[in-house]
Amino acid sequence: MEKSELRNQMRTVLAAISAEERHTRSLDVCHQLRDTPEFRQAETIMLFLSMEQEVETSTLVLQAWKEGKTVALPRVRWAQREIEPVAIKSLETSPNPAVQGLRDPVGGTPISLARIDLVAVPGLAFDRRGYRLGRGKGFYDRFLSQKDFHGLRIALCFQEQLLPELLPVERHDIPMHMIVTDKKILRCNHPHGNSK
Repeated sequence: MEKSELRNQMRTVLAAISAEERHTRSLDVCHQLRDTPEFRQAETIMLFLSMEQEVETSTLVLQAWKEGKTVALPRVRWAQREIEPVAIKSLETSPNPAVQGLRDPVGGTPISLARIDLVAVPGLAFDRRGYRLGRGKGFYDRFLSQKDFHGLRIALCFQEQLLPELLPVERHDIPMHMIVTDKKILRCNHPHGNSK
């Protein structure tokens, strides 16, 4: 199946999950990750600001702060076509004018990639090897492939987004180390750091 066709199919699948169910299942995803040694050992974590049909991550932000962790969120720099990680002290956000449903953190201090121990990555779908179908702009692949980033790459998604079939892989695609759904945790066999 073509990536564009699969993206449309996954958007339909995600749209069928009600807001109430999405909230409940998001809590399950967050609790699954929270209880892993990878999350417990991380000092600086980077989460994403959920778009409408994505796993809600605010619970993880609050849990991380409670445990004394530094929390970073992505700030999208459209002109440079890149993500800048910024450490935040509040969950205040503002709408991003470039993309409907995308929010940017208000305030925040840029932090170095080398500080990030764990990054949670959104996506439309993932396969069991850890490869990801994103929204097609390549922001996360570029971010994760930078030489200074050596953290764990962790997908947060609903069980329906974990595909039984393998995704087509291109040279620039960066696989996840772990996939965390509302039902299970899948550890993928990839070296740490930014290698594939």
